Amino acid sequence: MDFSTLDMINRDPNEINSHVKVGFEDVIAEPDEAHSFEVCWKFSYCCFSCWKACCYKLVTFFCACCISANLGCDFACIALQHVWCCTPCLRFCSIQCNPWQKCWGMCCNCILGPVCEACGRCFTNIKVTRS
Repeated sequence: MDFSTLDMINRDPNEINSHVKVGFEDVIAEPDEAHSFEVCWKFSYCCFSCWKACCYKLVTFFCACCISANLGCDFACIALQHVWCCTPCLRFCSIQCNPWQKCWGMCCNCILGPVCEACGRCFTNIKVTRS
């Protein structure tokens, strides 16, 4: 495996989880009319940030590899299903339906084509004026 292309700074380049905001300012806010003591606010910020970082790192340390392995297996199964089942089945249906599609297209062109052309010719001489 080549880890040299792995971006260790921007770990969400496609912004898949941009909706997950877990910063202190995104979760806790005091309106102007209700402010706590500054020392409380600063200490709360420190507690929130430290505990969030510690808990997240601890949980990911124990769970990330197992979850990643499971997701890798899941996406491998999805890829296998699409490559070997879904796509060939769709191609099979496309080949089987091609004659019916051509027949239906000819019927529509023969029946609806002249009707639409006649309606178009009827309505070409209509002029709308504002008075």
